Amino acid sequence: MVLAALKGDCVYGLDLLRRLQEFPTTAITEGTLYPLLDRLKREGLLQADWVQEGESRPRKYYRLTEQGLLQLTTLTAYWLQSAEDIGQLLSRAAARGNQTQGGA
Repeated sequence: MVLAALKGDCVYGLDLLRRLQEFPTTAITEGTLYPLLDRLKREGLLQADWVQEGESRPRKYYRLTEQGLLQLTTLTAYWLQSAEDIGQLLSRAAARGNQTQGGA
């Protein structure tokens, strides 16, 4: 989810946190996000640069590396397949439930 939120942008940590908090299933805390960003950086999936903007304090901006983009592509295919599989399982369960209730 972090890789997807960074795709195509350089984003500072707080803005990334806000993006993730827009959706209930991706909302995380700062205490979770920053260690995760550090780990993704160590793994070579992200690059981080400090940027000074005007008089404000510097912000660390994150962006995907080529390796991060490849990982996102792989994970996206996996997530989409997983969502399809779960949808089929739920549909089958609902159909079985309807058959059981209809025959009672």
